[in-house]
Amino acid sequence: MDLVLFDSHVYDQQAFEAANHAHGHRLTFLPVRLTRDTVPLAQGAAAVCCFVNDVLSGPVLEALAAAGTRLVALRCAGFDNVDLEAAEALGLAVVRVPAYSPHAVAEHAVALLLTLNRQTHRANARVREGNFSLDGLVGFDLHGKTIGVVGTGRIGRCFIEIMRGFGCRVVANDPKPDPALAHLQGVSYVPLDVLLAEADVISLHAPLTDATRHLIDARAFSLMKPGAFLLNTSRGSLVDSAALVDALKQGHLGGVGLDVYEREAGIFFKDWSETGVQDDVLARLLTFPQVLVTGHQAFLTHTALGNIAETTLHNVDAFERGQPLENLVTAGAARPPRV
Repeated sequence: MDLVLFDSHVYDQQAFEAANHAHGHRLTFLPVRLTRDTVPLAQGAAAVCCFVNDVLSGPVLEALAAAGTRLVALRCAGFDNVDLEAAEALGLAVVRVPAYSPHAVAEHAVALLLTLNRQTHRANARVREGNFSLDGLVGFDLHGKTIGVVGTGRIGRCFIEIMRGFGCRVVANDPKPDPALAHLQGVSYVPLDVLLAEADVISLHAPLTDATRHLIDARAFSLMKPGAFLLNTSRGSLVDSAALVDALKQGHLGGVGLDVYEREAGIFFKDWSETGVQDDVLARLLTFPQVLVTGHQAFLTHTALGNIAETTLHNVDAFERGQPLENLVTAGAARPPRV
């Protein structure tokens, strides 16, 4: 089957070409995002493969269907960027990768936390310039600190296991508490306001829904401890970025680690070093010394990329053969999956 991969990069091509030896699909890799303007690039392809920042609105899906597309294969777990009702009306099947490597994302969140706390990025820059001073690099022991985890799906559970290994106390918030997790890891499920008030570090691992959009807003920041750390490796729009800037300006937060940003589409996955970032809020965030931003790379491990490619191509195989689609996403799944 002809499969066009939008917003693809060298690492995507390497992983998909390696996995495709066992599948035999005809793959076309495009560096551009899927938008209404780029739909013609998929003309005649029965399937398109999309990522988190591709646009899959009603008009785009209509144009894809008119161009001959019958399958939208998401190479990610979330589907908040897809108009599922429009897809069903057009007869387009939408499949996803429900899980690849939750460890990859959880471990990246921990990497952000450790880097911010012990300021290894600043220390490395100093040492390379011959400056071995330790002034301004004092961190804190994670052992004994309270970690607040919002969302206890696969990734949240992995993050909790790591933090428990550091000797941390963990409080969690999720609309569907996991009794087994609470028992095995000693996790206490608490209301969000309690979590925000008690946690020294807050890590977001929730899906993006209408209920979770701007879950961390000005009110939420006001409830946090002075000096608290915030980590977001889930979805950018969980955090109100303007309110985050205000909280940082007030000196309320000790550290912020972001792998996602609510207006990252069209910014992330590209090189802006020559022109600068044309987003005032993101540019302002990057001026704060206690803020560490990575460009949506938490998933970026060989293990995760291989799992994503294999599951995506398995989904395409099943569609081509007329088999049941075990990873099908329907309009009834209005709430994106636990992550």
